[in-house]
Amino acid sequence: MRTPSGPPAEPPEELTAPRTYEGVWRFTAPALESSVPQARHAVRDLLAEQRVAAAEEVVDALLLITSELVTNAVRHAALLSPEITIEVTVGAGWVRVAVEDDHPYRPKAVEAGADDIGGRGLWLVKMLTAEAGGKCDVEDTASGGKAVWAELPLAPLTGGPTSPPPPR
Repeated sequence: MRTPSGPPAEPPEELTAPRTYEGVWRFTAPALESSVPQARHAVRDLLAEQRVAAAEEVVDALLLITSELVTNAVRHAALLSPEITIEVTVGAGWVRVAVEDDHPYRPKAVEAGADDIGGRGLWLVKMLTAEAGGKCDVEDTASGGKAVWAELPLAPLTGGPTSPPPPR
């Protein structure tokens, strides 16, 4: 039997390059405060397991958005929705997180006052989404509830706001 001499051949680049799997993942959680970090960690782990090639700032924004959306569902919908659903969708060049509950009330983004402890969640989601060049919305569900979602591009925007020149 003959054995090849020299170093082993390198596999073709397409076999070694990280690939992002496109798809949809759904999981449920109780409408409890403890579900907020659990949902954030589940989304982070899913992105890593699926090798989603997203910029670090995009992942950070998506995780903060996940926390805010789950927090809003827990605080405002738990009475009519003891369970919430978190859905992560990965497409070619974008990732979307949606939080669904069975409460019919459609939230509105408001800027809270300086002394308010809370109340900025959806406003923060809208700001983070806009900064990333994404989009967000609220949709009615077949069960009579709603899904609040945010979709971000996997790569950050280039040529964003520039800083003013330093003073002379």
